[in-house]
Amino acid sequence: MVFSVLLHGALVAALIFTAVISTTRPPAHLQSVPINATVVDSQILHAAQRAQAEQARATAEAQAAAVKAAEDAKAQADAKVAEEAKAAAEAKAADNARQAKAAADAKAAQEAQAEAARAAEEAKRQAEAKRAAEEKAAQEAKAAAEAKAAADAKRAADERGRKEREDELRRQLADEEHTAAVEASPLRARYVAMLQDRIQKAWIKPPSARAGIDCVVRVTQVPGGEVTSARVTQCNGDAAVRQSIENAVYRASPLPDPPDPALFERNFAFEFKPDE
Repeated sequence: MVFSVLLHGALVAALIFTAVISTTRPPAHLQSVPINATVVDSQILHAAQRAQAEQARATAEAQAAAVKAAEDAKAQADAKVAEEAKAAAEAKAADNARQAKAAADAKAAQEAQAEAARAAEEAKRQAEAKRAAEEKAAQEAKAAAEAKAAADAKRAADERGRKEREDELRRQLADEEHTAAVEASPLRARYVAMLQDRIQKAWIKPPSARAGIDCVVRVTQVPGGEVTSARVTQCNGDAAVRQSIENAVYRASPLPDPPDPALFERNFAFEFKPDE
C-alpha cells in the first residue's frame, strides 16, 4: 500500500515537473537568417496571441488538474492508510478485548472451580463431622444401654441373691426348728436304737470278749446309709474286740434310714453295749 502511494506521488510529481519545464523553457535562439518579411494583418496577430494565451491557460489548468489529482490521490492514499490503520487498531483492540474476556472468563472459571472445590471440601468435612457425631452418639447410647442393662442385671442378681439367702436362711431356721423338734421327740431315741440293733446283730463276738463291753464308736455314712468309715475311740475291750466292732459296722451297711430325714447325720457316735 505504501509503495502504491509513493508510486502515484512520483508520477504526479513527474507530470508537474514536466509541465513547469515546458512553460518556463526559454525560446530557442534562432540564428538570424534573412527572411522575406511579410506584412501580417493585426487581426491575425491578435488571434495568434489569443491562441497562445489559451494554450498557456490550458497548460496551467492541466498542471493545476494534475496537482489536484496528485493531492486527491495522496489524500485517498492517506485516507486508505488511515482507514487500514484504524481497521488494524480496531482489530487489535477487538483481539485484545477477546483475549481480556477469555482471560477474565478463565479466571472466573478457575475461581468458580476453586469455590466449588471449597464447597465440596466443606460439605465433606461437615458430613464427616456429622457421621463422627452420630457414631459417637450411637456409641454413647450403646454404652449407656449396656451400663443400664448391666446395672439392671446386677440389681436383679442382687435381688435374687438376697431372696435366695433369705430363703436359705428361712429354710435353715425351719430345718433347725424341725431338727430341734425331732431331736426332742422319741424319734431320735428310736433311730439310735435301730442303729445299735442293726450293728449288734452284725457283730461276731471274738473269743477274748468278756462281759460288760462298753465302747464308743464313731461312724461316717452317706445318704442312703452306706458306711464309709468306722472307728472305735474308747473301749474296755482288747484289740480283737475293737476290730470286731468296726467290722460289725461295715457288715451292717447300709444302715437303716431315719424315721425323719432331719435325724440323718453324716457323722455320728454311739455306745456299743452288747450286753444291755
